Amino acid sequence: MNHATIRKALFAAALVTGLGAVPFAQVSAQDSAAKTSDNQTVPGKADDAWITTKVKSEFATKKAVHGSDISVTTTEGVVALTGSVTTAKEKTNAEKIAKAVKGVKSVDASGLTVAPAADAK
Repeated sequence: MNHATIRKALFAAALVTGLGAVPFAQVSAQDSAAKTSDNQTVPGKADDAWITTKVKSEFATKKAVHGSDISVTTTEGVVALTGSVTTAKEKTNAEKIAKAVKGVKSVDASGLTVAPAADAK
């Protein structure tokens, strides 16, 4: 394995560990039978947190997407992608990767804009 692959694998592991622990810790502190103000159950929020974390980690490990410029939010299984990508192909790849994650009902990439990177080679 080369250094870039190892670095990406370590980054993905850290991302999953770091981002995965926070939402679940917050959710477990709440009463699992309680409803939130947006009418989504706590188990549903935990599922959404897992989906968000999984999509972000998939972006981190794929060369086809530069996930650091993409924000991911999930509500009731619907993933919303916002931010910027450098090409239309990268936007399409981001949508495909997000749709492939287990539990994703649909992907809204309308907030994802195509803007060439300032440091493009």
